[in-house]
Amino acid sequence: MRSSTSNAKKYMIESLVDIEHKELFRLYKDTKDIEIRNELINRYLYIAEILSKKYINKGIDYDDIYQVASLGLIYAIERFDIDRGFEFSSFATPTIIGEIKKYFRDKGWAIRVPRRIQELSKKVNEVKVKLGQKLQRVPKVKDIAEYLAVTEEEVLEAMEASQVYTPKSLDVSYDNNGDDKEVQLRDIIGKDDKSYDNIENMDFLEKCMEKLNEVEVEIVKDRFFNNMTQVEVSLKLGVSQMTVSRMEKKIIKKFRSEFNKLNEL
Repeated sequence: MRSSTSNAKKYMIESLVDIEHKELFRLYKDTKDIEIRNELINRYLYIAEILSKKYINKGIDYDDIYQVASLGLIYAIERFDIDRGFEFSSFATPTIIGEIKKYFRDKGWAIRVPRRIQELSKKVNEVKVKLGQKLQRVPKVKDIAEYLAVTEEEVLEAMEASQVYTPKSLDVSYDNNGDDKEVQLRDIIGKDDKSYDNIENMDFLEKCMEKLNEVEVEIVKDRFFNNMTQVEVSLKLGVSQMTVSRMEKKIIKKFRSEFNKLNEL
């Protein structure tokens, strides 16, 4: 009895791979089956990976960011309603980014600072207030170092480190060399985020692939993902190279048509 149940569950898991993603979301909405959710997670983990890479070298290990992004993906799957007509990636992206940013905020420091320096920085800030009241002036680095029994270099290091605890806002304005118009920090360091483009391209490709037959899908995968030549594909399919060439042109024409429709929206 246990063996038959196990085999049935294995068959169900394997059959999930063949179900179109929209139907899979409807099934999960109705059943809340954990295996269905796991299949959805596997299909959309690429979004968590793309968005996680955006935060590499920001002071937190990539593995930690990826784990948070994956949790954000699960939250998005749980909250997503396919009947509202939105694409899942458009819904999931802000949810995942929100979880990553919250994690950075909770971690406190904008970049990774040794705990010794973090603790000293806290003490320096406290001592600055105490000595300021006692000396009736702004305490010097030497004053703070003597009070804490550390070197002046350590005090300076802690003071510099404390500046990264609260990052500057992107809305901070700077004088533009005497011009009337001020320049914001976002204008100086901003750049195009290719992460969203990658996700949109994946969505576009997925929609186009849904409209192709099995042979056309195989040609696309072999030609553009497996880097096979037209001759190699023709031998695999048992057709002429000319036939593969004509089908490839037909597929590209379909893709261009879908792309033009998208731009008209």
